Amino acid sequence: MQTVKVGCLALASSRAVVFRSRLVFVKVAAVLPQTRFRHGGATPQEEETTVIRVPRYLQRQVEKVKEARKKSKIGTVKPGKILIQSRNPVLNQSARYVLGKFEEPTLCSKGWKHNKAFGDYFIINNTKDVAPYIPGNHRKDEDKPSVTFNKLHICKELVEALNNIGITHPTTVQLQTIPKVMKGHNILCAAETGSGKTLSYLLPIVHRLQADRQDEICDMETDRIRAVVVVPSRELSEQVSTVSRTLCASFGLRTQTVGGGRGVGHIKAVFKNNHPDILVATPGALVKALRRHCLSLDALNFLVIDEADTMFDPSFSDMLENILSHTNIASDPQETCGLGGKTQLIVVGATFPGGVGELLSQVTDLGKMVTIKSRMLHCLMPHVKQTFLKVKGADKILELHQALKQLQGEKGGGATLVFCNKSATVNWLGYSLEELGVRHVRLQGEMPSAVRSGIFQSFQRGKVDVLICTDIASRGLDTSKVRLVVNYDFPESHTDYIHRAGRVGRAGGMEDGEVLSFVTHPWDVELVQSIETAARRRTTLPGMESEIHEPKAKVVDTEE
Repeated sequence: MQTVKVGCLALASSRAVVFRSRLVFVKVAAVLPQTRFRHGGATPQEEETTVIRVPRYLQRQVEKVKEARKKSKIGTVKPGKILIQSRNPVLNQSARYVLGKFEEPTLCSKGWKHNKAFGDYFIINNTKDVAPYIPGNHRKDEDKPSVTFNKLHICKELVEALNNIGITHPTTVQLQTIPKVMKGHNILCAAETGSGKTLSYLLPIVHRLQADRQDEICDMETDRIRAVVVVPSRELSEQVSTVSRTLCASFGLRTQTVGGGRGVGHIKAVFKNNHPDILVATPGALVKALRRHCLSLDALNFLVIDEADTMFDPSFSDMLENILSHTNIASDPQETCGLGGKTQLIVVGATFPGGVGELLSQVTDLGKMVTIKSRMLHCLMPHVKQTFLKVKGADKILELHQALKQLQGEKGGGATLVFCNKSATVNWLGYSLEELGVRHVRLQGEMPSAVRSGIFQSFQRGKVDVLICTDIASRGLDTSKVRLVVNYDFPESHTDYIHRAGRVGRAGGMEDGEVLSFVTHPWDVELVQSIETAARRRTTLPGMESEIHEPKAKVVDTEE
């Protein structure tokens, strides 16, 4: 008979052996030959089983070891870049981590409405090295041939003019928009700031105006304006005019500007001699010229509404409606061709205009209007680092001074835009920076238009590196030399934040652009939390339009 000694007991193999330790029962299949084991006056049933007593503390030790081994398993996947970087490392989020559909993110700014949160911060790091709207610059596309303007059937004179200013390859929005404009479609183009929207409409317009001249479709002796670009500010009108003159230089086409802040006499003087081929105007000045019959838009070929989200705002919508009433907008691409062709409408903006459907439905067929929408529309820019700092109002000036010193010292310099919500804050902040010895210029809406134009041009040319401004400088202006944007006052809406942050990371601009935002008030925290949530979920910012909405039919009261 074979036996196995366990402690002071002998184990006889059987078909089933039961280990009993007080309240624990374990069944073990027998592998040894069948045996018999007698212990005192044991009964036959007791002979077939043996009781092994295992101390409870040993079982607990075994269970603890097993649990420890499970917890000690470390993942071998590298986290890569950090998308959200917080003062508390527990709240960091890897760029490779994707939140579940119903998973609620843990926000760094969750408790920022409390006074104890002052001094806290979090950073949305840039996950891309280059802008997503520049094709061919991504690593995965290095081996692919890049698209040039020649493939867009732009005339060689325009391509040479672009090469002279260092532009050789079209951006994504230009690749999508230029062919549609060339074919005569009415366009609604919504794309992120800095993606090259100005060239996306100026290039095909200049090309087609020159083609019409060569084909003698238009009578060159006729004194009429052939293209009008409407922009919300005088600074932007000067900027668009500069680009237009560069493109028109080889063809003898004339570009003229009519901006706000000038009297009727100046407006009449602009149109006293020959009318320009391309007119860039602010809505107020253009309405004045139309009321005094200084020009006619009956035979207009192109009407461009730039910065559409601002132009369709209630402050401009009445003037814009007046301008559209003087034009004959086409509803079909065939209506824009040949003699007596109707006006082709091009609407451009960095955010989708909310009231576009109600106004445009009065002058054209929305169903035949081509909508070009960027993949990154209303999203945070993945190539720009964005820092949010919870700070007391009294400490903002010191934090700003420190950021300016760090930019000029450690980061090798660059231009800075400092945004404030009110003109009074711009002036006060300017006096404070003067006391700290910081050279700067100021730009705000209460200044005369002529003074504003000279100030912004001096900043663009690099004479001064710091510009303190209101949102007047956040719409469409070329700030390619800007490396740092500071929201001294946090913007009042998501739209304002997108436009302000879009002053850096522009096509052809400085690399390594950054945005620094000071968060002071409780109402600022709600916007910050929605921005952080969108960054963690990689979604668009909430509450922004993304489609053209057909106007609702008005209910007519038929009661007598």
